[in-house]
Amino acid sequence: MNNESNVPLLNVGNIEVVYNKIILATRSISLQVYKNEIISILGANGAGKTTTLKACSNLLSAERGLITKGRIELDGESTLKMTPDALVNKGVVQVLEGRHCFSNLTVEENLQTGAFVHKTKSRAEIKQDMERVFDYFPRIGLRKKSVASVLSGGEQQMVAIGRALMAKPRLILLDEPSMGLAPQLVEELFEIIKNLNENENISFLIAEQNVMVALSCSHRGYTIENGRVVMQGTSEELKKNDMQHMYLGTSGEKEGQRFRDVKYYHRRRPSVF
Repeated sequence: MNNESNVPLLNVGNIEVVYNKIILATRSISLQVYKNEIISILGANGAGKTTTLKACSNLLSAERGLITKGRIELDGESTLKMTPDALVNKGVVQVLEGRHCFSNLTVEENLQTGAFVHKTKSRAEIKQDMERVFDYFPRIGLRKKSVASVLSGGEQQMVAIGRALMAKPRLILLDEPSMGLAPQLVEELFEIIKNLNENENISFLIAEQNVMVALSCSHRGYTIENGRVVMQGTSEELKKNDMQHMYLGTSGEKEGQRFRDVKYYHRRRPSVF
């Protein structure tokens, strides 16, 4: 996919994020998401993936986080002073790690909360959008009258993404969608993400530890280690380099390589001023 002549939909330039005025969580993170792209952010726990997503959606202040350097732009316009709801109105919606459904509301009611950002929508339009969600997620369509607390983890993740779709997004920031899900459900979920990208022209920025499934779905990827981007490229390029050594602990194709010489991708402590 060649986007060199286009302005990125989302442009993150050398951002630095600090928590509690002392803990340096990310430093010099730069990435771009172009229209109709699926981009993966790869890395271990504590690498800075979630922080990067929350910086893009301006949710850091809820956790005493602050962007101290760098820039974030949507369609070339700075987002640093925008409120989270203003970003949702501009088409940027985050699905948080852990699904975060309203447990006492039904599937239908959960989806309706995602439509509140569009105050001029009629009931008929909201119903039409909901049926569109059920077309992509037939599992939750069968359980639309059930409260979210009785759904499986995979179904709750589908509700969370469906709620984001109700806001008519251009870009969905998706945090660890495979966490805690059975492999079959993970494959189903990422196939739906690909369909949404192809059919609805929705871009995705996905933070994910499951490297192989993420790269099978995305166009490009960025690897974050200790708050920095250490590798980037197309999904095919990342598959061909030493990503398997870093994440999977495989011995690789080099003849005579010893197990103890394989590189592992491990968690590092965040830096402190």
